[in-house]
Amino acid sequence: MPFDLPPFRPHPLVRGGHLQTIAGCYWPTPSGERGTEHRVPLPDGDAIALHDDGPDDAQAVALLLHGLGGCGRSSYMLRCSAQLRARGVRVFRMDLRGCGAGLAHARQPLHGGRSEDAAAAFGYVSEQCPGVPVHLVGFSMGANIVLKLVGELGEGAPARLASVMAISPPIDLVACSRNMQQGWNWAYDRRFVRSLLRHVGERTRTVPDALTRPLDPRPKKLLEFDSQFTAPLSGFADVHDYYIRASSGPLLTHITVPTLIIAAASDPIVPIKPFEGASYSPTTQLVVTSCGGHLGFVASGGIDPDRRWLDWRVVDWVLSQRALEKHSIAERPAPDAHLVPAIAME
Repeated sequence: MPFDLPPFRPHPLVRGGHLQTIAGCYWPTPSGERGTEHRVPLPDGDAIALHDDGPDDAQAVALLLHGLGGCGRSSYMLRCSAQLRARGVRVFRMDLRGCGAGLAHARQPLHGGRSEDAAAAFGYVSEQCPGVPVHLVGFSMGANIVLKLVGELGEGAPARLASVMAISPPIDLVACSRNMQQGWNWAYDRRFVRSLLRHVGERTRTVPDALTRPLDPRPKKLLEFDSQFTAPLSGFADVHDYYIRASSGPLLTHITVPTLIIAAASDPIVPIKPFEGASYSPTTQLVVTSCGGHLGFVASGGIDPDRRWLDWRVVDWVLSQRALEKHSIAERPAPDAHLVPAIAME
């Protein structure tokens, strides 16, 4: 049966995609920081950082991946970690390549299709937590990466990979690039570019042998940045080749792991049309809310203990998938033929 989510009802003062997106970033919520840092080596010589928040004796593990411009200390990562830990789930917060605590350990640049890094993190977490099912939770670009990973794995997905949750994933990077040029969406485009340019400067100072290219003329759009920097340094023919090959959309039909995708029709960064035209595997459920913005989902009261609707859906999903722990980790249950791709519009 499809996973049943309570409806998202936006806060009465935070309606519309832009307000939801902004409020999602700045709405005050308590979030502490803790965790033991692990360095995970990658096959190409780089390394990524994982933050292990515990508890050590948990019977389920969640691996969280952040979005573009974020890191393991992003507020949504810390909030979800705290809520999961309080319910006995061990949490690892991943710094994507070259981000956060992993800045000094990466010569290669980050890009939106680095599913191999998520695979390395999953392998490391599995070794640290033998016999315990692992749930992947991705936000924005991190969500695209986890969807791409499980799509590439297909029938070969490890039994220990219990479930995937992808929130606001840019499953079509070409469509996202075009969408960022529409209306007021250009403001997010510029914000991403400014953040990336600061990151490149810090990376150059911190990693003397980092792969780099001159940014001249100085890019003003994310498309220009990816064309001048990300695509050529990551081995793609051009920016279009990068966007096509890094997008998870074409791989969604190959997913065999129980997967939940949450997107908002009002998202100013990730357009909804690619979700409407995509094909999904029988184990994948898509839920589209009419409002919510990009990683916003600041709700009216009455459903959850606070107004962070998204955080509680992460908790609900991971806890609901604990039923998988009743099965032997040596064999994955066959996909439920009744779990058809469900699109819920609220």
